[in-house]
Amino acid sequence: MTFRYFTFGVIAACLLAGCDEADVSAKSPASAKPMRVVSLDFCADQYVLKMVDRNRILAVSKDADKAFSYMRKQAIGVPTVRSVAEDVLVLKPDLVVRAYGGGPNAASFFERAGIPVLNVGWAGDIEGIKRVTQEMADGLGVPEKGQVIVAEMNARLAALPKDIEPKQALYMTPSGTTSGSGSMVQEMFNLAGLENFQRKSGWHSLPLERLAYEQPEMIAAAFFDTNSVERDSWSAMRHPIARAQIEKLPTVPLNGSWMSCSGWFTLDAVEALANRHYSVGTL
Repeated sequence: MTFRYFTFGVIAACLLAGCDEADVSAKSPASAKPMRVVSLDFCADQYVLKMVDRNRILAVSKDADKAFSYMRKQAIGVPTVRSVAEDVLVLKPDLVVRAYGGGPNAASFFERAGIPVLNVGWAGDIEGIKRVTQEMADGLGVPEKGQVIVAEMNARLAALPKDIEPKQALYMTPSGTTSGSGSMVQEMFNLAGLENFQRKSGWHSLPLERLAYEQPEMIAAAFFDTNSVERDSWSAMRHPIARAQIEKLPTVPLNGSWMSCSGWFTLDAVEALANRHYSVGTL
């Protein structure tokens, strides 16, 4: 998914976009509402598919319809593109949207080829998600859609249960990782009235030794709907102590599409946790 060397990229820009060097450098910025939008990765896909009319979308990433993509139904039938320079340039977009697609040099490459780039900003909490949502709407030429989504987020946050029974929860994934403070998981737990069983900040392997003698009150199990357990042969989730948590404790399943990227859909996970939508032994 990396780009070709810049020299080759500039040549490709001219050959494939059908312009000479002067035309590339002289291209004007995108209009207020770009009409030929390309998305390079599935985090960017979510915003494009949510906010942009279908007739303005040239292509989305090849992951747009995968199980971990929240807007996968809206991606059905939309053309896809690889995040390599020549494949994108031949489409002649007037805006490229990306979070990570194309690698670290993608934005500078396209901008030097005369194509504006809208980067998905980083959000570490719900307020950050609201900010990024409005930034994306503004950049896509539909500020009113961002305002509607943010207003809906505020309404959903206000509607969360007020007298939530406090519980100690452990976040678990098929890869055998968990998360403590300083993460979106912690933000979700805070909003849902949960105490984090993981005491260490950041991301770590499941604390199997501690789980041998101490258990949380509930499990927040993310990504198990993607069946990735079978692919992670060396995962800590293979250990009987880890499996016992999900088999015996009240568990709130969190769809991978809620968790893969930070977005308005993160509130789906918060609501499931806050409302204690339990299952036991069914993952």
